[in-house]
Parts: sequence; structure tokens; C-alpha cells
Amino acid sequence: MTRLVLIHGAATAAGVWDRLVPMLGDCEVFAVSRPRTGDLETEVDWLAPQVDGAWVIGMSGGATLGLALASRGVTLAGAVLHEPAVGSLAPTLLAPMAAAFAEGGTPRFARTLYGISWRPEVVGGPGDWLEDEVTARELAMFRSYEPAPASPAAGRVVVTFGADSPAIRRDAAEALRAAHGHEIRPVPGVGHFAAYDAPQIFARAVREVVAGA
Repeated sequence: MTRLVLIHGAATAAGVWDRLVPMLGDCEVFAVSRPRTGDLETEVDWLAPQVDGAWVIGMSGGATLGLALASRGVTLAGAVLHEPAVGSLAPTLLAPMAAAFAEGGTPRFARTLYGISWRPEVVGGPGDWLEDEVTARELAMFRSYEPAPASPAAGRVVVTFGADSPAIRRDAAEALRAAHGHEIRPVPGVGHFAAYDAPQIFARAVREVVAGA
């Protein structure tokens, strides 16, 4: 059975995937709850045994961590990574979110990043992941991330971007392809918060990539 490991981003928890999971057919699906240390190496080391041999599905910061896993020689079946950060390839990508956090803490940050459908109760309920200290260290980690080419051990790695997202998301994906050869793919009818706002569409995109590997 195909195994999918779902990795969430900043200011969300494993519950952000609840709408998507039932639409992934007969796959074995596991949504992780990351430690949120703010240290990339620690996060990757924690995730590596969880994703060994599986497909990694990441959204936002989870997609960024998926890129990191793919470049570190972790053995994956493949990955579908929706709108990751790409470091100096698109240095202003996360600037609006950083400004929002400085102005209004985690709620303002999350609404700027994910849109008006973000609410604590729909993405995992209350928890320490909502604390500004946690968001600050996650934001710093994702802003400092620099991508690298995927390892052959990572299988098929596809970076997706939403057709309804701001153009900078498409530009970031195209810069990643130009710099490191990543396969990229637009997903019509979705924005950044694809797995929550448009789970049927995003699930179809995931299934198509997995089936085509």
C-alpha cells in the first residue's frame, strides 16, 4: 500500500490535513505533529525516520521541510510539495508574513499566509503551536532556508503552486526549477492553503503525481 506522510507548516497542526485525508483513496496516510524547534537540522532529523520509504506531502513550511528532506539523501518514494520557501531564489517571498507577525503576532501572520479561512479550531485546536515564541522561531527557520538539488534517493519530487496564488509563488517555483532542476506543476483552482481550502482538487493533484511516478 502506498504510504503518504503529511507535513504541516507554521501556525498549523496535523489537523490541517483532516479534510484531505479521506480523499486520498486507499493510501496509508499519516499526518505528523512536528516538534517545531525552529532548527532545520533538528526538524529534518526528527522527520527522516518518519518518512523513510514514503511519499512526503507538504504544504507551506511543510513543503519547505520536504525540500530539505529530499536534498539530504533521505530515501523517499517521492514528494509533492506545495509552495515551499526557496530562500535567496525569492528573497521577498515571506516578507509580508514577517511584517504581519511583527504587527499582530501569530493570528495576523497566519491570516496573511493562509487567508481568512485560517482559524485555530480548524487546523488543530489550541496548543503551544499558537504561541508567538513558536511562530517566531519557525518563521526564522523558514526565512533562512536555502534549497539544494534533490538527491536521487528522493524519488520523484514535484513542487506545486496554486493558480490562484500571487504570482510570486509561481515565480518562486520557476526559480527553483531553473536553479536546481525541480519538477514544478501548477494546480488550478487553489491558493496557498490548498489542502484545507480545496481538498478535492489538491487530493487529485497528489494522486496524479503518485500514480504517474
